[in-house]
This record gives sequence, structure tokens and C-alpha cells, in this order.
Amino acid sequence: MKIRTEIIINASKEKVWEILTDLESYPQWNPFIIKSEGKVVQGTRLKNTLKNGEGSMVFRPRVLQVDPNRYFEWLGSLWFKGLFDGHHYFEIQPVKDNQVKLIHGENFSGILKGPILKKIGHQTRENFVKMNIALKDLAERADIEV
Repeated sequence: MKIRTEIIINASKEKVWEILTDLESYPQWNPFIIKSEGKVVQGTRLKNTLKNGEGSMVFRPRVLQVDPNRYFEWLGSLWFKGLFDGHHYFEIQPVKDNQVKLIHGENFSGILKGPILKKIGHQTRENFVKMNIALKDLAERADIEV
């Protein structure tokens, strides 16, 4: 089971990367991951607060891979690995000068993936799209410099 979203952003890959990896700024612009602490460094743990519906939840994923200006991914688990795991990724693909495609997705596994995604899958996809649009809006503003 997976969620995959895409958006075209009229900005450089460096600008998109800078916004995406500036975790401290998430509360100012990100409607989905409303707070994130840590560093986008392979092997480290992040502390992410997600807004889903009326509530929020905190999880601590491990950063698995980082390729600056191109890709990063993390793996998060609900309570313990194998119950409900999310392999979350962001990929930045150049389209042309100052234009990229952001691919933002998550692959789910674990024994509870079916029931959990049945309950929150649609809303989670909508939140990925909201985050993508907010990132696009911020990256395309002329006053933002990398």
C-alpha cells in the first residue's frame, strides 16, 4: 500500500531542497508536518508532529538516505517496527532550468496497514497534497533566496 503525489514547482532544485530540509521553519508554512526537530542526516532520528484531522501525533522516524538537492527518506513506525511502518520519501527531479518535479510519497507495511489506511489513507493523501502546494507557493515567491 502506498501514497504517491507529484507537483511541478517553478524554482531551482536547490531552493526546493533548502525549504524541504529547513525543518525549523515547518511551523511557518507546512500544514501537514506542523513541527519537525532534528537534522536531515542519514542515521539520525527526527521528531515530527503531524496534523491529521482535528488532532496531531508525534513520531520519531529514522533518516535512511540523503542525497542533497535530490532525495531523502525516512522510516517511521507506530509503537514498534512491523505493526504499522511508513517509508516516507521526497524526490526532486529537474524538469528544466528553475523547474522541478517534487515526488512525495510513502510506502506502508505492517500487520495493521490495511485497517489504518482504510481509516486515514484518503486524509493522509490530502495532507501530502496540501504540503506540496504550500512548498510550491513558498518556493515560487520571488523574495525567497537560497
